[in-house]
Amino acid sequence: MPRIAEARAGAEPSSPRQRARRQSILRAAADLAAETGLERVQMHEVAKGAGVAIGTLYRYFPSKTHLFTALMADQIEGFAARVPQRPAGTSPKDAVFETLGSATRNLLRRPALATAMIQSANAARASTVPDLARIDSGFLDLLLRAWEVEQPTEHHVARLRLLILLWYGVLQSRLNERLTPQEADADLRMACHLLLAPAPEAD
Repeated sequence: MPRIAEARAGAEPSSPRQRARRQSILRAAADLAAETGLERVQMHEVAKGAGVAIGTLYRYFPSKTHLFTALMADQIEGFAARVPQRPAGTSPKDAVFETLGSATRNLLRRPALATAMIQSANAARASTVPDLARIDSGFLDLLLRAWEVEQPTEHHVARLRLLILLWYGVLQSRLNERLTPQEADADLRMACHLLLAPAPEAD
């Protein structure tokens, strides 16, 4: 497990050059974690791979928790930008299921990196790691779009929040090889059926 994040947020890039530098850091971290796993990633190696000074790395990312939580937030936002429009005839529940399944397959392409990001997000505190909120809001917006809910109520949000928590558990079980791909798909489909069933009296 990564150590708990330091009690400060990282600096936000304010220029194109700084944003490019930040992205180089994230790419280097992703490549290292995919090869070695989170515990063996060293911050000085990330800085070297990104071509930046170690002080620059720590200015943007005070800890590995900050670094890999930010990476997960960026990956979710990138995934959301690539999700195609829902095919005609697909129900909203099926669209949410397909979105979750696609996210699972995308993360499992580099399982060591997926584990690193999940462990870091689990260790992060929302008060000191702002990118944790980006993960939550990005995933929620993605699923609301798939569900075709334009004006969500608290009940919509609560149901999707439960579904996201369940998805994390299914993804972890896939990473641990406790579930087969078929079992994971069946569990996710059942969760979508149960949690996203119409409830007019509550919505």
